[in-house]
Amino acid sequence: MKRYILTGTPGAGKTAILRSLELDGHTVVEEAATDVIALRQAQGDDEPWTGASFVADVVALQRRRQERAAALPGGAQFYDRSPICTYALATYLGHPVPPALTRELERVEERRIYDRTVLFVCSPGFVTPTAARRITHEEALRFERIHLEAYTSFGYECVPIPPGPLADRVATVTERLGRHR
Repeated sequence: MKRYILTGTPGAGKTAILRSLELDGHTVVEEAATDVIALRQAQGDDEPWTGASFVADVVALQRRRQERAAALPGGAQFYDRSPICTYALATYLGHPVPPALTRELERVEERRIYDRTVLFVCSPGFVTPTAARRITHEEALRFERIHLEAYTSFGYECVPIPPGPLADRVATVTERLGRHR
C-alpha cells in the first residue's frame, strides 16, 4: 500500500484536493493539528498552539490516525500532513521538538511509512484566515520554506502542485503518482 503525504502552504487548497481524491475512492487521513486546535478552541483556549503540549498532542493524534488507516484495505492513501509537517510546525512556532515527535520521526523512517514523494501544494498567492489559520501570506510563505527544508532534510522529494483550478491540481497529483509507482 502506498501512503502519500499532501502538504504545503497554509490555505493553499490541500483540503479541496483531498476531498476530490476521497470522492474518487481513495482513503484520506485528516490533518491532526487543525483538529487539535478546533477542540482546544471549543474548550476555551483561543490560541492552543502556544501551549507546551500542543506539538506532542498533534503527534499522538497523527499516529493514531496513521495506525488506523494502515489497517484499512485498498490502494493509495493520502495523508493531510505528516509528522515531518509537525516538525516544521514546531520549528515555525519556536517550540522545542518533544521526545514524542522525535520517536515518531524515527518510527516513520525505520518503517518507511510514507512514500518518499511528497505532494507539495503551492501557495495560490493569498491566505484566507480561519479560526485555526491566523497567518498572513508572508508568514505562510515562511512556513512553506520551513516545510520544504524539513522534508528535504529528512530525504523526501517535494513535487510541486502549482496553483490553478481544482481539476487541474487533482490531475497533476494523479499524473505525478503514475510516474512514481
